[in-house]
Amino acid sequence: MKDVFNSDRGSPGGPSGSVRILIVDDHPIFRRGLRDLVESEPDLVICGEASTVDEALQQVALKRPDVAVIDLSLKGGHGLELIKQIRQDHPGIKMLVCSVSAESHFAERAVHAGALGYVNKQEAADELIEAVRQVFRGELYLSSPMAKRLLHGLVGGQKTDTSPVENLTDREMEVFQMLGQGQTTKQIARQLDLSPKTIEAHRENIKTKLNLINSVQLSHFAFRWVHERE
Repeated sequence: MKDVFNSDRGSPGGPSGSVRILIVDDHPIFRRGLRDLVESEPDLVICGEASTVDEALQQVALKRPDVAVIDLSLKGGHGLELIKQIRQDHPGIKMLVCSVSAESHFAERAVHAGALGYVNKQEAADELIEAVRQVFRGELYLSSPMAKRLLHGLVGGQKTDTSPVENLTDREMEVFQMLGQGQTTKQIARQLDLSPKTIEAHRENIKTKLNLINSVQLSHFAFRWVHERE
């Protein structure tokens, strides 16, 4: 069950007719599945697809979708950076994150970046469709615990998490999460379409920011952080 509350970043409504959706995901099978799912709904239509950050920016400018459904792991950049860019260039476009990453790991960052919702890819199909509709109406779509956490931070006038982990960049955060899931440098590099050398550089930066001495401490810290939030 999800909780929603109105966002001041957009108001419900839009052009008459179907809600136009842009899919941004680098997995063709997922894009095909989402397209088939959306095409079965009378009020929704896919207006475009993209697999990279550059393609997504081009499609957004060309198609001007009502809602962009965005994965976080993309070639050519991170999904959160794409969200920030779309928010800056096209503030009227609503954005929904659909990712394999747990909501507790990235949802708050996604909302701060400009998204109006977060859905895990493992959720039921009808939940994703409902999320698209609510985001289109300008409503925030998150789980009850995450919505309460964000509201608490807004009322308190400060960030909800002051952990050193918050100092990580979006890409470092993604690498950190994958380390906590037990993935090796080579596995992370392959999944993110980056070189092992780049992943090693991210690991060194993460260790420095978290004041960790070696790779063993990094692995243990990442494991605890990930599993405490599952």
